[in-house]
Amino acid sequence: MSLTHTLRLVPPTRLIQRRAYSSIFNGFPPNFFAEHSMSSTSSPSATPFPATPYKPRYDKWPYNAHDFQRQDENDDGVFYRQPRLVTHIDDPAIERLTAYYDTVLPSKGNILDLCTSWKSFYPSSIKSAVQKSDVEVFGVGLNAEEMALNGLFQGKERWRVMDLNKAPHDARAGWPGQDLKFDAVTCVVSIDYLNKPLEVCKNLLEATKEGGKIHLAISNRCFPNKVVRRWMMLNEQSRLEFVGDYLHFAGWKNVEIVDLCARDEKGQRITDDHGTITSASAAGRLMGHLDPLWVVRATKGTSI
Repeated sequence: MSLTHTLRLVPPTRLIQRRAYSSIFNGFPPNFFAEHSMSSTSSPSATPFPATPYKPRYDKWPYNAHDFQRQDENDDGVFYRQPRLVTHIDDPAIERLTAYYDTVLPSKGNILDLCTSWKSFYPSSIKSAVQKSDVEVFGVGLNAEEMALNGLFQGKERWRVMDLNKAPHDARAGWPGQDLKFDAVTCVVSIDYLNKPLEVCKNLLEATKEGGKIHLAISNRCFPNKVVRRWMMLNEQSRLEFVGDYLHFAGWKNVEIVDLCARDEKGQRITDDHGTITSASAAGRLMGHLDPLWVVRATKGTSI
């Protein structure tokens, strides 16, 4: 394991305000990653975000409580009490996620950012919609100082400190009596920390409008002492299927796995699933690693 990778898994001991990898990427031209971190949308053959249908492998929920135990079972509120003004995926991955969000998030309605922090990585179109009151963004997270800095929430009434690993495992509990309904739900590299993911995903389904979407962004970066046990036993592709199981058994429909890993201008992957550069043409211009990224997404079906 590289020193850079190790440091990114270790939580900071004090408040740090920075962007991950900012010093590493300072030497590249401003538009470098726009050209090399995903396929060019100007190419008719390019598919920036290829999606693969999730295929259920089980007839019933196959997991037990042991699968969701964690190395550190101490209170999550204590672990996340110290603000961490950092980003947990690198800048090129953030750019690709923002570009993806720009194609899928609604221009009107309510959006919930689950396990949120000081940044949600939403595109400027959503920020503009928030300013015009066309979109309201709500957030649930574990650190008040972080969420207070996220301008998307437009005030404290839009975010709540809540531990989803504690009952009722329902984001709506933060706004009692309001009967909130969401047009979209997002969650960035945090679904692996939930020890009751089926319950959380069922409650999110109930809180989402018919036709609404959920987008769970997944990489291979984590606090290993806080992710669930089974996560650490799986490779990247198996983790995507694992999360697909969450949504499938919670009742979501049209579950898909979307590949947001780095691509060249022809739409070809330039990294393996670990993020290691595999393209000979890109290897000479990059640092050897770009964080891998996927989204597992699904839709709330229409009632019959």
